[in-house]
Amino acid sequence: MDKNTTIRLIYPQWQGGNIAGLISELEPDDASRGYMLGAYMLNFLAPETKNKTLTVPISNDINRVEENGILSYREILNQTKAALNLIEKENPGKIVTLGGDCSVSVVPFTYLARKYNNDVAMVWIDAHPDITLPDDKTYNGYHAMAVTAIMGRGNKKLVSELPAQISADKILFVGIRDWERQEIKDRQQEYGIKHLTPDEVKIDSTKVIDWLKSTGAKHVVIHFDMDVLDPNEIIAAVGVVPNGIKMDEAARVINDISKEFNLIGLTVAEPVPRTAIKLKNMLNKLPI
Repeated sequence: MDKNTTIRLIYPQWQGGNIAGLISELEPDDASRGYMLGAYMLNFLAPETKNKTLTVPISNDINRVEENGILSYREILNQTKAALNLIEKENPGKIVTLGGDCSVSVVPFTYLARKYNNDVAMVWIDAHPDITLPDDKTYNGYHAMAVTAIMGRGNKKLVSELPAQISADKILFVGIRDWERQEIKDRQQEYGIKHLTPDEVKIDSTKVIDWLKSTGAKHVVIHFDMDVLDPNEIIAAVGVVPNGIKMDEAARVINDISKEFNLIGLTVAEPVPRTAIKLKNMLNKLPI
């Protein structure tokens, strides 16, 4: 396939999160696997596409083991290989990924970085920076390690499976407002990753576009984490950090980028459809 070919990748990976205790209204197993249903719902709700749609096979086993500082390490490693195998067989020029936890961007973005000879900038729209490392021993969910993995940092075996990496000077955080601990703030400063707050993109996308132009990159990948959205408008993810980006603002930023640059990768991730999970459980109790 040539560089004009786009695929839609359904990537219902849920193992990257460790969220069972964070959503009190759901049973722990339902909360843990909420990202899986969220990925399928995003595909159902998204506009119909003529592009080929692929689905990454995901384990449904709820028995989870931490290894190398990462919860469900073996499942994530296997699913990383499976996702890369699917993508490489199709050899697309562009990828729309519907997830799944935040780590679903790792494989498609590093694949695209290799395909475009590292002439790629990444805009990470998220309430959190996702630059945790396995050695931190504070949180073992891989979704909080997604950006560091894309940078080529983290577990050596897992990172070695990735096709390429994106350097810190080509990464911009947008909507960030929760670093969770000082260690992460310090690490972002050490890496030199720039960020914009929700207020800085509230009126227009000028600061995002100016930063992208400053990188010199011709191609852009965008990760859109649902927890960046303002919980006063919608609760679509696990995180409910106040003072987020409005839905229309997020859409405008993404569209403004696509008008100015070659948007080769777009991920929508971290949906946890609480109401749909409850309805699913109710339907499972009916004689239907």
